[in-house]
Amino acid sequence: MRDVARHAGVSPKTVSNVMNDYPYIREETRIKVLAAIDDLGYRVNISARTLKSGRTGVIALVLPELSNPYFAELADAAIAAAGEHGLTVMIETTNADRQRELTALSRPGGHLVDGLLYSPLGLGQEDVDALPTRSPMVLLGERIFHGPVDHVMIDNVEGTKAVVRHLLDQGRRRIALLGSKPTEQIGTAAIRHRAYIEAHEEYGVPVPEELAVSGGQWHRSSGAEAMNDLFSRTQDFDAVFALNDTLALGAIRAIAAQGLRIPHDIAVAGFDNIDEAEYSTPTLTTVDPNRVHIARTAVDLLVRRMGGDTSEHEELVAPYELHVRESTVS
Repeated sequence: MRDVARHAGVSPKTVSNVMNDYPYIREETRIKVLAAIDDLGYRVNISARTLKSGRTGVIALVLPELSNPYFAELADAAIAAAGEHGLTVMIETTNADRQRELTALSRPGGHLVDGLLYSPLGLGQEDVDALPTRSPMVLLGERIFHGPVDHVMIDNVEGTKAVVRHLLDQGRRRIALLGSKPTEQIGTAAIRHRAYIEAHEEYGVPVPEELAVSGGQWHRSSGAEAMNDLFSRTQDFDAVFALNDTLALGAIRAIAAQGLRIPHDIAVAGFDNIDEAEYSTPTLTTVDPNRVHIARTAVDLLVRRMGGDTSEHEELVAPYELHVRESTVS
């Protein structure tokens, strides 16, 4: 930094102010310092900065996987939100493995991060006491509730009811459910399944529980396999609600292979509003859980905690939006 200061003809403090985006620097001074930095190839010594400030400027984002488009797009949104605070995001995937998720809790980023955004799938409510209370953390997802940390979640109940109501309003009365997890008592699948049942009950329509089909890992291939399994047992249904969009996209492929028309013969809807949903054939009716809002809210909460905020922890539900597209209306 002293070399840069000499090269630019300013003080080391001025160089530091420019590097830290101090707002009250004359533009010509800023340009001169940045030119000197470029000429000398100066890079910040992260280790030295960490020793001096106790901060790394890095946060960790722990996700089950990136092959699922929802999580990949959530990661993009988190990176953008963190960038607005001058933070870098370190991403770790766990493959929903319980032990890997516990390890990520105990040693996020090898202690090289200032805070943690954490989305588990392998853990459950019984693991609430494993959540750290001495380091900044924001919980995502629907596996653990009412813990000792801030929590930002999807409105799974009302979002699911909105899309099922839409299908019922279209006159569909035999709505298959793709992606159920019969053994799951808590989590996204269980919550959406219960909301699917409640929406039927609110309309006074019998719940076709025999049309609930497991969906494996909620990938496209799982959706196609679940759809084919359903076809092998019955064709007595007029709509499909897939518990996420990738399952729905796989289902669309399997329905087309049967020579059936969407939505004339079978309507299809999903959940997540991944980018592909707007460009599939047909375009997919889906619930947008507002991942940009989720990411921005989670990062803002984390930054507050990193800054020393000790106020009561919050549980926040993101607003959803139903996007009606070609897969459910002609």
